[in-house]
Amino acid sequence: MPHITFLAADGCLFSGIAGLVDALAIADLWHQSMRWGHDAPLFKTEIVSLDGGPVKAQGGIEARPHGRLADVGPTDFIVIPPHLPVSETPPGELNDWVVARHRRGTPVGAMCTGVFTLAATGLLDGRRATTNWHFARLFRKRFPQVDLQPDKMLTADSGLICTGAATAFFKLALHLIESFGTQELAAVCAKALLVDPAQDRQSPYAILDFRHDHGDPVVAAAQVWMEANYAGDVTIDGVAAQVGVSPRHFKRRFKRATGETPLGYLQRVRIEAAKKRLETTRESMNTITWKIGYEDSSSFRRLFKRSTGLSPREYRDKFARAAAQG
Repeated sequence: MPHITFLAADGCLFSGIAGLVDALAIADLWHQSMRWGHDAPLFKTEIVSLDGGPVKAQGGIEARPHGRLADVGPTDFIVIPPHLPVSETPPGELNDWVVARHRRGTPVGAMCTGVFTLAATGLLDGRRATTNWHFARLFRKRFPQVDLQPDKMLTADSGLICTGAATAFFKLALHLIESFGTQELAAVCAKALLVDPAQDRQSPYAILDFRHDHGDPVVAAAQVWMEANYAGDVTIDGVAAQVGVSPRHFKRRFKRATGETPLGYLQRVRIEAAKKRLETTRESMNTITWKIGYEDSSSFRRLFKRSTGLSPREYRDKFARAAAQG
């Protein structure tokens, strides 16, 4: 029977633990149902804290673990839940324990912002990872040695499994069910849990981060100008002139401050504007394309799909608000 150990701590999002425990319990019920009740439950779960005492999760929820970290026996999988605010420096005892267990061959899964805790151990250095898309910029700043792929809902590299934002823990649930059970059981549980197993990208859900706190006032002014004037005939040389620097210097300075090119930023601003119109209006894509500053609808459709993973029609079908539906 696979033994799954959850590491609880003050400030954790208990939904990440409870949701995954519930998903595995549902998998157990389906496992027994598919075997006519003859098999024992597939999973055993335990929740532990550093000292074995209660932890206060987000929202003031008090959780009582089954025991303390040092008393955990053999286990088949370790789970690090999300944590808010994002953990600055996880306890050294926790780091050492996770590293030691992983080096002995135990896989480790980290959910959402819990990936920060896993990255702090150094185990993710040089390896693929994902995290909550909203914290991707902060993650890259703290852990530049990690191959972060924020577009992904789930990554798996050398026994280290990471998931994206919030309810992406269901992806981890399916991963565990398939790894310790069968593909057939995972497929059944995907339907029971209303999880789309084909959805593997966070990009359709991401919202452009209009942060200007990088410390360069000239670049910040350029960002504000592009955000206000994206629908016009904008050129990067024109934006550079608007803020009073040469185009060549502006491009280098913008990239250094934001991590992307001015053209890439302008495109993302326009894509975000198109997303809002697709969500809230019935305008045709040709009309939307013109209103956000493009003339060629077909080329913008390709750009939109490359950025979000969905065509404009698919995006509207998925995210159009009830008010826009009539």
